[in-house]
Amino acid sequence: MTIAIIVVGLLVGMPIALAIMAALLYFMGTGDLPYHLRIVATEMFRGVNSYPLLAIPLFILAGELMNESGITTRVIAFANVIFGRLRAGLALVNIWASVIFAGLSGSAVADTAALGRVFIPEMERHGYTRAFAAAITAASSVIGPIIPPSIPVIIYALTVTGVSVPALFMAGVVPGILLAIFLSIYVMSTVKVDRQAAQRLSVEAGSVRSALLGGIIPLCMPVFVVGSILLGVVTPTEAAAFAVAFALVVGIGLYRNIKLGDLPRILARAMCDSAVILVIIAAVAAANWLLTYNRIPNILTDWVLTNVDSRFTFLLAVVVLFLFVGLFLEGIAAMLVLVPILHPIAVGLGVDPTHFGIVVIFNLMIGLITPPLGLCLFVAEGIANVGMTKLIRAIVPLFVVEVLVLLIITFVPETVIALPHLLGF
Repeated sequence: MTIAIIVVGLLVGMPIALAIMAALLYFMGTGDLPYHLRIVATEMFRGVNSYPLLAIPLFILAGELMNESGITTRVIAFANVIFGRLRAGLALVNIWASVIFAGLSGSAVADTAALGRVFIPEMERHGYTRAFAAAITAASSVIGPIIPPSIPVIIYALTVTGVSVPALFMAGVVPGILLAIFLSIYVMSTVKVDRQAAQRLSVEAGSVRSALLGGIIPLCMPVFVVGSILLGVVTPTEAAAFAVAFALVVGIGLYRNIKLGDLPRILARAMCDSAVILVIIAAVAAANWLLTYNRIPNILTDWVLTNVDSRFTFLLAVVVLFLFVGLFLEGIAAMLVLVPILHPIAVGLGVDPTHFGIVVIFNLMIGLITPPLGLCLFVAEGIANVGMTKLIRAIVPLFVVEVLVLLIITFVPETVIALPHLLGF
C-alpha cells in the first residue's frame, strides 16, 4: 500500500519527498502510532545529521557565487578561442563550455540556465535553429554532475559503503570527457550550417590573449578543490568550504561583479536549492528504514543472486531500470531509493563499486533531458520558447549519443576505473 501511495502521489504531480512522507504517514497510522512516529522522525533526522552532508549546501553556494561573478562570458570566450573556428564551431563551444562549467557548479540545471541565456540566441543568430541550440545546451549540461566536483557523487558516496568521494571524482573525468567528444563528433558530422565556421563569438577584451587569461581563474577552481581532496589535505566538506571562499574572493575582490548587497539574495537561493535536496534525503532515509524493516532489500538481493548469473545481465537490467526511472523521478531521489538495494547486489556479482556508482549517476543524469520530467528540458525550453515538441524532436539524436556513451562506460569498466586505479584509489 505504501508503494501505491508513492506512485499515486507522483502521478498527480506531488514532489517525491512529499509522496514518500505521505506513504510514511500511512505506515504510522496503521500500527503502533507513537512508536512508528518516533522511529520515522528519528530516521529522517538521522538521514541529514551528517557532517559530510555539509558539502552539499556549500558546493551549491559556491556554484551560485561563481555564476554570479560573471565567469560565464569568460568561460565561453576561453572555449571559443580553442574550438570556435572548427566546423560547427558554436555548437562545439557550447559543449566544451559545459565541460569547463562542470568544474564550477556541478549542476546540470545551473549549467543549462547559465549557458543557455548566452548560447541559444547567439547560435540562432549564426544560422542554427533555436530548437537545436536549446537541445545541445541541455544535452551537454548533463556533463556537469559527472565531472568533479559533483553533488550527486557526494550523495552517492554517503549512501553506500566501500567507495570514496575522491575515487568517484576521478572516475567521472573520463566518462564526462568521453561524452563531450561523442557529442562533438555528432555535431561536426551532422550540422548543416557552414557559415558559422567563419564567425565567432566576440572574445572578451577583443583578443585571444585576454580570453585565455580570463579562462585561467575559472579553471583553477576545480583544480584547487579536487586537487586538495586528492592530496589528502582536506575532506570533501572542507574542500567545499574552500570553494566558497575561492568564489567569494573571485566574485567580490577580483571580478567585482558581486556586491555585498547581493549576498543575501545569493544565500537565499542557495538555501532554497539545498533545502530541496536535504528534504528528499531525509524522506528517503526514513523510506529506506521502512524497506529494511520489511526485509525488501534482502528478499530482492536473494532473488537476483539466485536468478541472475552474470554481471552483463545485471548491468543491462540496471541501465534499462534507471533509464525508465529517470523518466519520472528526480535523479537524486531515484539514487537514494534504489542504490541501497542494488549496490550490495552489484558487489555480490563482482561489479567494481566505483564503476557501478558512475554508471548509476551517468544513467540518472540522462534523465534530466528525457520527457516528461527532465528538468534541463524545461529550463532550456523556458529560455528558447520553441515548444516542448520541437525541443524533444531535436534532442532525440543527442539522447541516443548519450545512451551510446552510457553503454560504453557500462560494459567497458576500464573507461571508468582506470584513472582512479592509476592514482591509487
